Amino acid sequence: MMLKTTNIEEKLQSYRNKTSNEENILLQVHSILQKDATHIAQIKSNLAATTKKNNAFKIDLLDANKVYHISQIKKICIDYRLRFLSSKYFKGQIPQEAISAIKELEKLHQTTINGHQIIAPSKLFKLENADDPLLFAPIGNDYYYLIYKWGNDLHPLRKLAVMPFKNLFNLIILILGLSFVVAKLIPMELFTREKSSVYFLVLYFFIFKMIASITLFYGVALGKNFNNVIWKNKYFNA
Repeated sequence: MMLKTTNIEEKLQSYRNKTSNEENILLQVHSILQKDATHIAQIKSNLAATTKKNNAFKIDLLDANKVYHISQIKKICIDYRLRFLSSKYFKGQIPQEAISAIKELEKLHQTTINGHQIIAPSKLFKLENADDPLLFAPIGNDYYYLIYKWGNDLHPLRKLAVMPFKNLFNLIILILGLSFVVAKLIPMELFTREKSSVYFLVLYFFIFKMIASITLFYGVALGKNFNNVIWKNKYFNA
């Protein structure tokens, strides 16, 4: 006697039909999808808003490794020339995974998250005129909770590359060093036959003034400023 094979799909349908009919299933699915779409729309609306208020998180449910103080955020922004601004100004694409992370966090803490902030390079923000985003939500007392990180990591030499723009002292040191290198590369025989350190110092000073003037013109013309000034400034020419 041949045994009849088991059709898993038919068995699954049988189990389902014992608990609900097709019409109720479709209504339930439609209701769930509708609520989910509404929730996502609300999250996107909050991301595009400038609401600044502390969120009612349940402290016991927060991951301590994702809690950061504003002083720590400020330091990383200054060291790597990044900005920490409202998500309203972010012009990059916020991935669906970030939206899902917000949904899970809101569900876990039974709250609506507002006041989102993002750490990212200036080019990723729609700055008003005057490669590694991190999405945060304010907790209170200048503490922020990291919700999601996406994109590529920063270039390993970025910190070194932006160091001259960290403050005025670093910029002057760069100009002095660059001027010395340029002065060394220029043959003194073009100006005098005498070998004297005085002539080199004059040439060095002249080149320093030239490079400093070009740097100043570039900074003023393009509205550039130091890292500690721009890290939380929404203006392009700040």
